[in-house]
Amino acid sequence: MSAVLPSSASLYDRVRRVIPPIEWPLFVEDIDAILKLKRQRNAVILAHNYQTPEIFHCVADIVGDSLALARKAMTVDADIIVLAGVHFMAETAKLLNSDKTVLIPDLEAGCSLADSITAEDVRLMRQRYPSVPVVTYVNTSAAVKAESDICCTSSNALAVVKSLGAPRVIMLPDEYLAKNIAAQTKVEIIAWKGRCEVHERFTAADIRELREAHPGISVLAHPECPPEVVAEADFAGSTAAMSDYVARHKPARVMLMTECSMSDNVAVEHPDVDFVRPCNLCPHMKRITLRNIRTALEENRHVVTIDPRVADRARWAVERMLFV
Repeated sequence: MSAVLPSSASLYDRVRRVIPPIEWPLFVEDIDAILKLKRQRNAVILAHNYQTPEIFHCVADIVGDSLALARKAMTVDADIIVLAGVHFMAETAKLLNSDKTVLIPDLEAGCSLADSITAEDVRLMRQRYPSVPVVTYVNTSAAVKAESDICCTSSNALAVVKSLGAPRVIMLPDEYLAKNIAAQTKVEIIAWKGRCEVHERFTAADIRELREAHPGISVLAHPECPPEVVAEADFAGSTAAMSDYVARHKPARVMLMTECSMSDNVAVEHPDVDFVRPCNLCPHMKRITLRNIRTALEENRHVVTIDPRVADRARWAVERMLFV
């Protein structure tokens, strides 16, 4: 471990259960450079729960699910925000911090859900269902948010739908999230056909096979999974809710049906829990690396900008969500 520099040595103790010793020297130089650059530039790093452990536990200042990052972004005391996540998250951070520089380390870090719908699609839905309120998942572009009445995350989607007091609600763009919320309320949910390329691949058969191989295992599913998967799981909730479940219940063995790095990040906090990891990888989240976070801070890449005419309306939809 001679390659571990003093400023990063203590960090390895935190992640040694999920990062092998042979890999750690590959990260040390970038970690130390990022820690120094953050101080020099008065920058903070916001990292989603799907980021790899060397990012999530070693350089991030604020971590969480989409809702937590949106809320905490409003309180950031820094000149620069680096969003270690996908592009719609960086746009949301910019909407809530119009006076700050927001950087996304890789412009190609996208999202299958965000790509599944456009602002024009939302306008057409409004024409088809006049006067029906539109709830838009945060996994969308700022342009789509601008056409919405209110945003939601997987953490607060049910509360947002109920808050509208309407008999019918359009919920975009995640078909499975909409169906899973519809099962919990009498409100009629009109869904779009978007799906998360990570969560749509899980099946109920996967859970049954998992239980056969690991008797007594607790299975936690993200609500972007198909409804039949949610029905088979022991618990369904956002990434934050899954993490809280593990902390409260301390299952002996658990499977998180979501993106791969989530299990690694939660495992760091719970060394006494056995995590079974047949997971699905998000190629977009994995475009964010220590190296391009470092480059973002060194070269001011890539600055997130939003058309002011779009930003004002999109900001209203996001801020309305935060007060539900």
